[in-house]
Amino acid sequence: MGQPIAVSRKPSDRAGVVRFEINRTLTGMGHERYGSIDDVVGDRPPDVLARRLFEAGVASSIHIYSNVINVELASGASDAGIEDIIRGLYIHYKEGVQPSFQG
Repeated sequence: MGQPIAVSRKPSDRAGVVRFEINRTLTGMGHERYGSIDDVVGDRPPDVLARRLFEAGVASSIHIYSNVINVELASGASDAGIEDIIRGLYIHYKEGVQPSFQG
């Protein structure tokens, strides 16, 4: 359940930084900066995305503004899989995962 996010990779002027544009806003007109997983304190969509990127070991810092996501890669990390993490932000039931129903 949920809808995948459309993700487009865009060029970045900085080595080690990957940039993505998506088809929906995550922050409205606000900027969100995360220097480490310790900076992720909430459960809003940009917080959840930042937490997932840090937990995947791909990011040393993250900046999100509206629909633009900049990820500074962790030392030795590859950008492989980042688009999938972003794309799956709003997918709540994944293949092979049995949803639990409260009733």
